[in-house]
Amino acid sequence: MVADLSGQVAIVTGGSDGIGLATAALLARRGASVIICGRRQEKLDAAKAQIEAEGGTVEAIALDVSDEAALSAMVA
Repeated sequence: MVADLSGQVAIVTGGSDGIGLATAALLARRGASVIICGRRQEKLDAAKAQIEAEGGTVEAIALDVSDEAALSAMVA
């Protein structure tokens, strides 16, 4: 059974490569609007392009998740 995540928002930290990117891509394929974050904008941009090429909805935000203020601002 495949879950339909339409109307849901998912935030994936470390979403620019590896397991994070695979997770973000899967969530997007299932209909979620995905926000990926990581420290390097170039890698995030490449990941965003990959997910969008598969038809997903994604935003890419560069930040350090150990920075509590930056993380709070991203969630808001």
